[in-house]
Amino acid sequence: MMATDQTVHGVPPSLSAKVVGSFAYLTVKDRLPTILTRVIDTIHRNKNMFFEEYGEEGIEAEKHTISLLSKLRNELQTDKPILALADNLRDTESWNQYLQRHQRMQGDQEAVSWFKSPWLYVECYMYRRIQEALFLSPPISDYDVFNEGKTQSFFESQQAVMALCTYLEDIKNNMEELSKNQLLEHFNKLLQVSLWGNKCDLSISAGQDNSQKTSPVDSLNSLQPLILVDDSSMVWSTLISAKTPGQPEKTAAGRVDIVLDNAGFELVTDLVFADFLVSSGLVREVHFHGKCFPWFVSDVTANDFQWTIRQTMATNHKWMSKSGFQWQSYLKKGTWSYHDHPFWTQPHEFCDMAADAPDLYATLQEANLVLFKGDLNYRKLTGDREWDHTVGFDTALRGFGPAPLCSLRTLKANIQVGLQPGQGEKLTSQDPDWMISGKYAIIQFCNPKSEQ
Repeated sequence: MMATDQTVHGVPPSLSAKVVGSFAYLTVKDRLPTILTRVIDTIHRNKNMFFEEYGEEGIEAEKHTISLLSKLRNELQTDKPILALADNLRDTESWNQYLQRHQRMQGDQEAVSWFKSPWLYVECYMYRRIQEALFLSPPISDYDVFNEGKTQSFFESQQAVMALCTYLEDIKNNMEELSKNQLLEHFNKLLQVSLWGNKCDLSISAGQDNSQKTSPVDSLNSLQPLILVDDSSMVWSTLISAKTPGQPEKTAAGRVDIVLDNAGFELVTDLVFADFLVSSGLVREVHFHGKCFPWFVSDVTANDFQWTIRQTMATNHKWMSKSGFQWQSYLKKGTWSYHDHPFWTQPHEFCDMAADAPDLYATLQEANLVLFKGDLNYRKLTGDREWDHTVGFDTALRGFGPAPLCSLRTLKANIQVGLQPGQGEKLTSQDPDWMISGKYAIIQFCNPKSEQ
């Protein structure tokens, strides 16, 4: 649906699209209360742990957190006004300014409320309010209410992780003998493993088991027809062209940044892919970007990142453990680095980044390629707008382009651009839920510099 009468970030009205709002009501009434109820239950079930660690103060904190979250659940179920944050964290002012911006756009006649606001905004806002409830309830302010699901996803995917680390070890043992075509074949396989790892999203399943139990490499051929846009050749070309003239064939090129999505099995697929990029000489360094606090149930935080590497090191599987020690070594040497920034846990579309988070934008500009994992990143890349399916990815980015970028995403939201004419209509007739089932995927690339 193409419907707007205003220019959006410099894009003419005829090429723009309205913000998704029609799904907000269903999301607020259905998925969000389910997630909040699980959060409340998790905190209540752990009250004995809080007591053992903090005594009566821990019990009072548990009660206070549940009280705040129960109030939040009532607000979102009854379409109450969106409230300003009151926790004085480093992003509080930015969040409250965003609310004021929405209020000015809506006018003074009616308060910004849950059912009448864009889906992306209210979803992000709920997770930020969960963080506020915890922060206002010391001494349990640092408690990760989603940790149980993330760790369970990791442990229940052990067989798949072992198979993946074994596959990686086989590649590395034969790296010197690999032809360029063989290297490309392994690159495509591990890129697709990272892509399909995105199916393991606990926010979509409201925290239910969504782990990987089979070897991800073995299933790639059967999944290939489900990749609706496959720009993997452009990703490969970008990495190859990042080498400066005169460099030896196996000399490492530049830098890849990976904007992470889910912890658990998906994070392992990202780490394995990053290991391959470095050990093959395709890149010199990898920067990982995660969240400042627990977000969208299963998103990666700094604690999740370090915990996953420690758990991989501690396993009794030879190649899995070896991979973990290698990853720790990369971090110590600075070959890998982990970063977080408040912008990733705010409701902003990415076209706002240059203005609202210029330091982060400048950081991404230093990369030769930025990989954006998952559905939420795609929604923010495209502004969560109701674009026609044939609108170009570069158009939907609306000026966002710090570096060549690629979205690796399994489809779980009603937004998809860059399809061929008739492709979306054919999919809709064959499978009405194709945009939200997680069955289909994209490897979608854009080089903003080449568009200029």
